[in-house]
Amino acid sequence: MTHIMTIPYSDDILFSLKKSQAEFEVEARLLLAVKLYELNRLSTGKAAELAGMSRVAFMFALKPFNLSPIGVEPDELAEDFANA
Repeated sequence: MTHIMTIPYSDDILFSLKKSQAEFEVEARLLLAVKLYELNRLSTGKAAELAGMSRVAFMFALKPFNLSPIGVEPDELAEDFANA
């Protein structure tokens, strides 16, 4: 079953962000999915589904948020590689 959530927002929001309605809605879906992933509430697969993209695309989309798709912080991973 698919559910639809409606969030009201004004044109002022779009103007402030300098985004079209479509751009804002895509970004909002991604941001919600990223935050739920960051809080360990969703897996990468379920977060990708919420964001409306493939799992691989979602995993790459995590980089600007400094989040790891494998559950390890980037600094931890770099340290592990340095110590290997």
